[in-house]
Amino acid sequence: MSRDAEPQPVRLSDYRPPDWLVDTVHLDIRLDPHATRVIARLAMRPNPDGREGSPIVLDGDELVLKAVSLDGTPLAGTAYSATPSGLTLFAPPQQPVTVEIETWLDPSANTKLMGLFRSSGVYCTQCEAEGFRRITYFPDRPDVLSVYTTRVEAEREEAPILLGNGNRVEAGEIDGTSRHYAIWHDPWPKPSYLFALVGGRLDKVSDDFLTATGRRVELGIYVEPGKADRAGYAMDALKRSMRWDEEVFGCEYDLDVFNIVAVADFNMGAMENKGLNIFNDKYVLASPETATDADYANIEAIIAHEYFHNWTGNRITCRDWFQLCLKEGLTVFRDQEFSSDQRSRPVKRIADVRLLKSHQFAEDAGPLAHPVRPSTYREINNFYTATVYEKGAEVVRMLKTLLGEEGFRAGMDLYFDRHDGDAATVEDFLSCFAEANGIDLTQFALWYAQSGTPELEVVGSWDAATRSYRLDIAQHLPATPGQEDKAPMVIPLALGLVGPEGEDMPLVLDDGGNAQRGVLLIDQPRQSFVFREVATRPVASLNRGFSAPVKLTSNLSTDDLVFLAGHDSDPFNRFDAAQTLALAHLVAATRARGASPAPSATPLVEALGATLEDAALDPAFVAQALSLPSETDVAREIGRDVDPDAIHAARGDLRRTLGDALRPLLEATYPRLAPFGTYAPDAGSAGRRALRNACLDLLAATAAPADIARAVAHFEAADNMTDRLFALSVLAHGAPQQREPALAAFYARFRDDPLVIDKWFALQAQIAEPETLERVRTLTNHPAFAMSNPNRVRALIGSYSSANPTQFNRADGAGYRFIADTVLALDGRNPQVAARLLSAFKSWRALEPQRRSLAEAEVRRVADTPGLSPDVADIAARSLS
Repeated sequence: MSRDAEPQPVRLSDYRPPDWLVDTVHLDIRLDPHATRVIARLAMRPNPDGREGSPIVLDGDELVLKAVSLDGTPLAGTAYSATPSGLTLFAPPQQPVTVEIETWLDPSANTKLMGLFRSSGVYCTQCEAEGFRRITYFPDRPDVLSVYTTRVEAEREEAPILLGNGNRVEAGEIDGTSRHYAIWHDPWPKPSYLFALVGGRLDKVSDDFLTATGRRVELGIYVEPGKADRAGYAMDALKRSMRWDEEVFGCEYDLDVFNIVAVADFNMGAMENKGLNIFNDKYVLASPETATDADYANIEAIIAHEYFHNWTGNRITCRDWFQLCLKEGLTVFRDQEFSSDQRSRPVKRIADVRLLKSHQFAEDAGPLAHPVRPSTYREINNFYTATVYEKGAEVVRMLKTLLGEEGFRAGMDLYFDRHDGDAATVEDFLSCFAEANGIDLTQFALWYAQSGTPELEVVGSWDAATRSYRLDIAQHLPATPGQEDKAPMVIPLALGLVGPEGEDMPLVLDDGGNAQRGVLLIDQPRQSFVFREVATRPVASLNRGFSAPVKLTSNLSTDDLVFLAGHDSDPFNRFDAAQTLALAHLVAATRARGASPAPSATPLVEALGATLEDAALDPAFVAQALSLPSETDVAREIGRDVDPDAIHAARGDLRRTLGDALRPLLEATYPRLAPFGTYAPDAGSAGRRALRNACLDLLAATAAPADIARAVAHFEAADNMTDRLFALSVLAHGAPQQREPALAAFYARFRDDPLVIDKWFALQAQIAEPETLERVRTLTNHPAFAMSNPNRVRALIGSYSSANPTQFNRADGAGYRFIADTVLALDGRNPQVAARLLSAFKSWRALEPQRRSLAEAEVRRVADTPGLSPDVADIAARSLS
């Protein structure tokens, strides 16, 4: 598509109901690698809320129309207009009609991996957001809900497994042929983006689940032949998810079967199609030999996420794509809560906030900033973002903080009861909580409408004479693209006042009331709160549990932060105090580099030493505390004229300082956590491994020969992927002489396992050395690399652009040129993956002038290239706006 023909912006304010509804869809799909025939029979009727006398207008995308009929009669050419991108029936009778459409597809040529495609011999679909229109002409929008019946036919030898949405109602052989068929019926009305089909040669892992009301559900996970032994953890996670959703939200599964299919070539992480979830195989397959603890945790979370969509996404879907956060943000919140209950709630919260800050805060601070519910878009595929998902989840979490456990559950129950079977909006969602709790959420709704990260400035002061403590709080919302002036937000600020012995003091406000559940309601530009009966000077523990996604600054001293790091009863703030100390040190060291002496790391050493010595702490928590803020975190804190090389050097210096200063504690902790017994992915075992590896990392940062030898021994003795990959990472980043033999040994051992080789690619792409760009270029020609596979591209090229700040941001601009060239080369094959790669430039305006100029030039080069896909053109234009 040329830049002249870019799609026009879609605006929330222009929404109107569909003119025609589709009550039932009957699909007859005859699979063939290059000539798949699709016959769609649509039972349609005029929408009473639509425009009277309207034509039937159906969406398409690269379709080949073979035939179209109305109520059994083939239509004359003058009765309709058909192009690859649309089909219009000019003057249908304004009554219920049946439209039958025949289209032909070439699944093997569908490199976009949207619609129906064939990869590694398996037929598969991906229809969110607008992929169904690549299968047949249809009103492809989420507010058209229909009951689907799908007949799938294929060569039995090629595709012995045939799967669809809902329950299988019939299957059999086709007489006189080598083909067979299966018919699937989904009784629950759904939008077209939830349609799914799979056909291929797959192994099945079977189990069942007994629901709360006594119904038995047949469970199946389908994987590539020979990999069934690696799907056991996914099946266990599924069953735990189903039980948890019944117990916590009262949501019971509603079909006779629930199937998951794992495929190797997939643009997404996974897709929640009704009754037939399709997954990227990296989020299903796991064994101790091939998967890290993080892989197990991700499998658990994503299995849960897609299953939870059955109610928050499928049974209640989105009215339009502007409401994407209504299903994604809400369901991310639900999977976070599930993982918190299954593992360590404090550690899970820390991990989620780290992800939010590194991805979403950076998005908020750049040209791609947008509200949780955007008001306009050009390409919906580009709004599957950290803002919609992670910030969307934080908004739901704030709602729970404001309303409390019971009030939140009352709102969710009303939402499920009132909107089951609906295509809903954010307003529908919020109104249920407002009604259930008798509260006005009008101002709270600004979280969905205003982009950017709110900034809170908090000043605390203790008055010994009046035995009172005063908090003065100011909120500010910085300007973001398209939003200069913003109204004050509702911010639930959880806090505690910590006494000299580490005790939480009573929170008695000056007006005689208590801070309900330890939460202050911030809803004005400036507010003050005075606490009475504060006999000794407290230390304020602010935004406990990260109760609001804000950037907070305060007048807490360095000594205060050291005290909180050792005494705060809130685990998240205990962690955050140490992180704040580390971040302040890194920012100061970066700014001082070459101009003045580096700041002292003594306060941080004291805080981390106390954490390491506290035997009562969860090892996973201690591991998080020892993990320094990332280079991206430091860049975000600096904000402008960022020099990635200076940040990298400052962080390396601090790691070496900590390794030396904490050596006695690290050397005592490391052997104490040595593995024992058989590997298990549970939270306790994973926490012990995490802390042991964190100790190894800081010790190896010193580059002392004995410490490098320890890392080599760790790598060679490892009996699981977590330890083996971590040690390999230590050697790759900090031991050039030992790096290549270790990388070669790792590859030789796992060369036949694509998911493990993805780790090998990613690790090399993240080495912060000038030679890495050439290494990455060379690896694009490696036999195991394929530009057609999204996992390979994300592992190698995506890791280079998103996880190697110094080399992507090379001072000579070569990193920018490489990514821009890759985006342009990939755009014609897979626009979604290309657009995601281009998003690596999201923070270019924050760079120092030389890099900023070079990065801008590459984005402009992409933007000025004729024939860009809408996906890439949209990212390029918004990056430059």
